[in-house]
Amino acid sequence: MSDEAPPEPDRIEGAPHPRETARLIGQGAAEAAFLDAYNSGRLHHAWLLSGPRGVGKATLAWGIARFLLATPEDDGGLFGEPAKPETLAIDPEHPVARRIMAGSEPGLKLIRRGGAGSNESDREKNYREGKFSQEIRIHEIRELTPFLSLTATEGGRRVVIVDAADEMNVQAANALLKMLEEPPAKTTILLVSHQPSRLLPTIRSRCRALRLVPLTADDMAEALAQAGVHPEPGQAAALAALSGGSVGEAVRLINLGGLEIYAELAGLFSDLPRMDRGRALKLAETAAARGGEAKLDLLIALVELFLARLARSGAAGMAPEPEGAPGEAALFARIAPDASSARRWAELEESLSGRMRHGRAVNLDPAALILDTVLKIRDSAAG
Repeated sequence: MSDEAPPEPDRIEGAPHPRETARLIGQGAAEAAFLDAYNSGRLHHAWLLSGPRGVGKATLAWGIARFLLATPEDDGGLFGEPAKPETLAIDPEHPVARRIMAGSEPGLKLIRRGGAGSNESDREKNYREGKFSQEIRIHEIRELTPFLSLTATEGGRRVVIVDAADEMNVQAANALLKMLEEPPAKTTILLVSHQPSRLLPTIRSRCRALRLVPLTADDMAEALAQAGVHPEPGQAAALAALSGGSVGEAVRLINLGGLEIYAELAGLFSDLPRMDRGRALKLAETAAARGGEAKLDLLIALVELFLARLARSGAAGMAPEPEGAPGEAALFARIAPDASSARRWAELEESLSGRMRHGRAVNLDPAALILDTVLKIRDSAAG
């Protein structure tokens, strides 16, 4: 991927855009389910691609789009029924694949967050500068109207990708719902959703669902290699554990030093209820670094993750596999040995999560916020 890639709201920093990803990894069941519907003549007009953020939903959507636009429809010709496709893969040199990569495929429409601003001129300027709206708004959905009224292109199909559908505001969601209620002929609408519960029930009910799953450690290593991201040897298992099987989250962890931060948390808590106060102060000071908002957000998320993994370990009566940091398993076995302690840690995670998120929202001093948090974890361990 070029270092000069333009800003895009649906691109993860440090990774290729989903349209540039050659192969979907670890989601064979979802791919097979779509192909089964296609090959049996039961291709639904709208598909809801759901699952954790960063596991390949958008990659699957772009793969489906390439497949549908590049695969000719069966016209019932004289030479018998054509062989049924066994994969969504399309030759990257196929004209459709090349046009999609260039952003010039007339049969495909991508709906995503646009530039911030209340008028078209400001939106265009802000989009070029990477200043995006926090929502998909109704004018972005209305861009579908002229697209869907065009004469059918090659193969007679059109494809719409909405990424991510969770980001639609109420007006945009209602406008899309009307299109789902009266689907245009030969059009497939693909909704990428990280949290389907945020969508209107009426939107969910008009889509066929494809659920994608977290990646295994082996799949994670393969997916990162495909994305051109190369963690240190032996880190793939920890990345799979701490990212929840999400390639996107794994890339964020690598970019922001997340593995090192989590290892420092595990080290800080390794002697609980004793704690090295100087080490705790140093960790808190990293949260207060100028321009470190992303690292602060990551640190908060990793504290929450540490406590959640600790509680699950005690509830299950076994250490997490794989470890998120060296020594994690032994630490968890010592301070969360049973279900009773697991409940205590789970309650603390819920309480501290609310406190940290509130503190972040009202701009409390980051160092004080983190220090207060780790001291409360120490106090809880002391019982």
